[in-house]
Formats: sequence, C-alpha cells, structure tokens
Amino acid sequence: MVFLEHSETLSFDEARLPDVQILKGNVCFRHDSVLMYCDSAYFFEKKNSLHAFGHVHLLQGDSIEGFGDVLYYNGDTKLARFRKRVKLIHDKTTTLLTDSLNYDRARNIAYYFSGGTIKDSLNVLTSRKGHYTPDNHQAIFRGEVELVNPKFVLTADTLYYNTESYQADLVGPTQIIYEEETTILSSNGWYNTQTEKSQLLDRSRIIHSDGKTLTGDTIYYDKAIGFGQVFGHMQSTDSTNQMTLYGNKGEVWEHSNNGYVTDSAMVVDWSDSTMYTYMHADTLFTEEIPYQIFQLIPKDSILVDSVWQAQAPDTLWIDTAYQQVRAFYNVRIYREDMQSVCDSVRYHGRDSIISLYGNPVCWNGSNQVSADSIHIYIRNGDIDYLHGIGNTIAIKQEGAEEFDQLAGKEMVAYVRDGDIHLIDVNGNAETVFYPREEDGTYIGVNKTQSSFVKLYLENRQVHHVVFTTSSSGVMIPLDQATKEERYLTTFFWAEQERPQQPGDIFLHPERTPRPNAAAVSASAEEDEEEEEE
Repeated sequence: MVFLEHSETLSFDEARLPDVQILKGNVCFRHDSVLMYCDSAYFFEKKNSLHAFGHVHLLQGDSIEGFGDVLYYNGDTKLARFRKRVKLIHDKTTTLLTDSLNYDRARNIAYYFSGGTIKDSLNVLTSRKGHYTPDNHQAIFRGEVELVNPKFVLTADTLYYNTESYQADLVGPTQIIYEEETTILSSNGWYNTQTEKSQLLDRSRIIHSDGKTLTGDTIYYDKAIGFGQVFGHMQSTDSTNQMTLYGNKGEVWEHSNNGYVTDSAMVVDWSDSTMYTYMHADTLFTEEIPYQIFQLIPKDSILVDSVWQAQAPDTLWIDTAYQQVRAFYNVRIYREDMQSVCDSVRYHGRDSIISLYGNPVCWNGSNQVSADSIHIYIRNGDIDYLHGIGNTIAIKQEGAEEFDQLAGKEMVAYVRDGDIHLIDVNGNAETVFYPREEDGTYIGVNKTQSSFVKLYLENRQVHHVVFTTSSSGVMIPLDQATKEERYLTTFFWAEQERPQQPGDIFLHPERTPRPNAAAVSASAEEDEEEEEE
C-alpha cells in the first residue's frame, strides 16, 4: 500500500474530485522502500495511486533518484510516470534526461518515447526512443541514435549500450567517426568506448583519412594502438600507393603502416589503370620503410661591391617513406604484358623494382626468361627491363620442337610497348637458333658460343643477332641434329606453369624440373679440360 507520510494541508472536494485527498506543502509518500516528495498531490487512497506536482523527487534506496514536474504513480503496478523536465539518476554515475519517462519498478526498467539523453562518466547518448535497466546497467536506444565521446561520434538507428562497461553493441548500420582521422562502418559487433577495442562483423570497414581502408568478415580492432586482425575475405586498400591486399586472414599495424595477409593471399597493384598487376603467394607482407632525402634550399643573392653574388644553399633533410611488399612461397604474378612464377618476391616501392628469387620464370609474349634471380624494373607503371643474374636463359618457341635459346651468366631483357625488343647477354653466352628460308622452312640448327650476345626482336620475332668477334659456332642440318645439339644444357620449358589470366595465379601446377646446376657446371668444366688438351 501507498502511505501518506507528511503534508502541511489535507482537503477534499467531493463534488469535483470524489474520493481524492488534496495535499499541499512538503508532501511525502512511502511505498515499500520508495519515498516520493512533491509540492502538492492528489492521493487516490482506494486506488492505491497518486498524482504528484511540483519539484517531484522519487528516492529508491541509495541507487535510484527520479525528478520531474509531474509524477503519476500506481502502487499496484509499481509504475511511475514522470512528465516534464524529467531526470533519472542511477548510482550517481548515470543520468537519464527526457521530457516523458516511465519507470517500471516491478521490472526495474525506465523507458522514454519522445526523445531522451543518457549521460555517464564517459559518453553522452541521445535517441528518439530508449530504455534503461539499472540492474545490469544496460540501455537500448532506437531512432536517430548518437553517442558523443571526447574522441569520436557514433551514429546509428539502433544501439545497445552498457553504462558500466562502456561497451556499445552494434545491431544495425553504425558509423563511428574520429574527426579527420578514422571512420568505422559496421552493422554487427561491439565497440568498447573506453578501451577503443572492438569486434566488427558482417563485412565491416575501417577507413582512414590517409587513404587506407580495411574490410573483412570479422575484424578485431584496437584503435588505441592502431592494430587490426581480420578473418574472412580481408581487403586492405592503400589508395596513396594504389595497392590492395586480399586474403582470408591478416593483420595490419597502422602506426608503422605494416601488415600481412595469408590464406588465398593476393595483392593487386592498380597504379596503372590500364594494366593491373596481380600477385598471389602463401603469405604477403606489406611494410613502410622510412628514409630521408635532402633538398637544397637556395639563399637570396646579395650585392657585394656592385656585383650580385649568390650564397651557398642550405641542405634540408626531409623524412619520407616508401612501400615494400614481400611474398613467400608459391608466388605467381599476372600482368597483361608479363607473367611470373617463383618462390619469393620483394617489391621495392622507392625504386619500383620487383625482385624474384627461388627458380623464377618470367614470360612476355612467346618469350620465357629464367635465372637464379630476376629483377624487374618498372618506369611510369610500365616494365622497362628485366635483369637476370646466374644461370640465365631466354627461350622462344618457334615450332612444335624448335626453340630459340639464349643463355649466359647475366641477362638484360629490354621491354618496349609491352614486348621484349632486345636481350643482352653477358658472360659465357650460348645460343641455339633455328634459321628459316623465305618460305618458312627451317634451314637447320645454329649453335654458337660467345662472350657477349645481343638479340634484337621485331614484332615478337627474332630480327637479328650480334655476336662478339671471338664467337664460335656451327650450323647443323635439322635432320642430323641430336637432342643434345638442339637444346642448351640449361634448357627447360615451363609453359604449363604460366598464368594465362588473373584467376590463374591461384592455381598450383607442378613446377617444371630445372637442369641440375651441379651437373651443368661439371659438364662445362669437362668441356674446358678437353679444349685445353
């Protein structure tokens, strides 16, 4: 039962308000452990309810305080309806402000439906509708939700929030904006507004003002330290360096601009809009390498004895950085003008050099180039030349079993308009060519040895070859040439490994066996001994 504890005056107006006690002056009611204060009230004792007016103050133990201009309270349902300038305080740390609030004491839930605000020690949250449960400090907001934090602003249509843990549960399209720094877009997950740690689900995105974005099925993100871990369909885009990483698992470190991706890993370089570069490997690493460049700052000229004399310039060191990509194991690369396979790759963004290691093979048109290591130099988005070092060999297929071959210690293949137009071999150069008659029939097998060789191509066909004067060679009729005379000792043909389109980088054909280097070396030594004898 609701009890009247105190009132300065008590009166009745049976004609206008039958069975109603009219109370004025320092009115106080008690119901269970709740005290209710006001300036005046109507007390419906038979109905176990009251209407309170003026400076309404509800006090429930030491945890809940309610304030307003009007209170309608029903002792049977334990429902308190506050109206006008309403304020509900929980544990002296959480404050709910609205113009119309219902507080259900039976379920210990407060809810508003015409706009309200909840404040705690860290955040301010507003919405059109919401309810708050003091027992577990949990609030639910709906309609034009906005959470304002000293560091960011969160907006959503629906949001669950805990005023004790400061954790926001994202249950619909949500946007978190760090001004001029980072934007987080998610529709499912949670974000701790105090620690700035989060778990973002359902293809969430993290967008940075420097042009970097991170997308994934599941993202564990720590904004405070700038660390993100992604599982499922990861996509990390760097619009400054025009590069995107893909994979099913990866990590990024924002402050150092480092990251890695694995499980169906791929990097796409889209700096040249007309020709993308696709690279796949078991694991891809991207990292930012800081370095310094210097710039000369000229000083103003001065007038000395009627002659203008320039002063020596100052030197200014400028901090900058370049992007580096490293790929390990089962590397496959596709560009429209070049395809490659190898064991590991290093892309040096400062000098635009792609270095291939571990049995690398490159294809350009009908040409195959291999070496112990190959360095691809790119200028203005186009391949400028390839530099092969150690056991180099260039092969061009002419017929079903006819292959033009050029091998040596070091090789440089120059590219023009997407095609190799010159191959320069330095050191122990060997060649095998199949010259033809004007009608296209083969003349024979031309096999030569030289210190240096230059091979010129036009329209993807051998145009002419330049040897040093100390060259030696022999022409063998085609029907008399043995297998050993048709092929160089380092010959191998790996066309089945070649990616023919971007999707082929995810294929894993068996690698073509390379000639045993030790056997080739031993054979060469035997030939030298025979010549000396």
